[in-house]
Amino acid sequence: MNTLGRCAVVAVLIATAAFPASAKRKAHHAPTPNKGHLEAATRLQIFLDRANFTPGKIDGRYNEVTKKALALYRESRGEQAQTAPSRSNAKSNAAPDVNGLDLASAEPVFIPYTVNEADLQSIGPLPKDAAQQAKLKFLPYRDPADALAEKFHSEIHFLEQLNPGKFKAIKPGDQLMVPNVEPFDLASVKEIKPGSEVTSQAANEMEDQADAQSGTPAENPTVAGGVAIKIDTKSNILGVYQGEKLIAAYPVTVGSTQTASPIGEWKVRHITKMPTFRYDKEMLQHGKRSGNFHLLPPGPRNPVGVMWIALNKKGIGIHGTNEPGSIGHAASHGCIRLANWDVVRLATKIKSGDNVSIH
Repeated sequence: MNTLGRCAVVAVLIATAAFPASAKRKAHHAPTPNKGHLEAATRLQIFLDRANFTPGKIDGRYNEVTKKALALYRESRGEQAQTAPSRSNAKSNAAPDVNGLDLASAEPVFIPYTVNEADLQSIGPLPKDAAQQAKLKFLPYRDPADALAEKFHSEIHFLEQLNPGKFKAIKPGDQLMVPNVEPFDLASVKEIKPGSEVTSQAANEMEDQADAQSGTPAENPTVAGGVAIKIDTKSNILGVYQGEKLIAAYPVTVGSTQTASPIGEWKVRHITKMPTFRYDKEMLQHGKRSGNFHLLPPGPRNPVGVMWIALNKKGIGIHGTNEPGSIGHAASHGCIRLANWDVVRLATKIKSGDNVSIH
């Protein structure tokens, strides 16, 4: 089966099998920590997010991804590696050692934000069925809460905690409290450089470059000690390196045991903003390309999100997602998936020809 086809299909299935956003927000959640604990944890998450060692969705907890991000941030500063916490401790909400961190730079932790018309422009009906999605010109956010949570890199339930009762009917002019991160601006995705212009051609239909050498050890011919990506499939972390120095790290979802992400040395081939995607059910069921397919339009709830970073391994890309909650949890079918706010930041740090190691 073509791996990229699998990536597209599985991403769609994740979206179509998911419960509606309103149902998700009624799901069981762990007990809410006290105000001081929540603020301290959020401060650390904001600090790491600003430093490009992102903790995944901000939720006001010392979760496992936050602790991984903290360890990588310390590594980037040349600090001695700390003993990895036990799995039980990593998943607990206990505070890690934050000595030496300039957490005051993350003040104020929460800031007021006034909802505007632009925040609600990319919201609309989102059918579950791929055939119905293909009839749209744009795959929008499901509701205002979905859009605002992505804008502020946050878990929806967390924003509801900060704004009791306000998320039931959000409208322009409403004032919310939000974490003090750099907002993800959907409209600015088209301005991201480097990368291709917005194209109607499906990302998985683009031809490989003639000089792509799949599987050969990569060398960057343009910059000595240039930028390289290293993806650890065990820890679900994508690291960005300038020479030998770690300069950024993002949580990712990688392939499953059955359809593993391809171990090896690859290169960035091209970057597509706001991609269109080809959904072929026959490819999922029988591994054969068919004439019965649907072209899914661009949008934040496209199965591969707002950015596709193609590698010179046919069928494999680094891309965004329509379900931020799946990052680090659900298994993809070979591709590397990031939150939309992280994939656009990654795209500003790399270019065609940069090295990608999957190990």
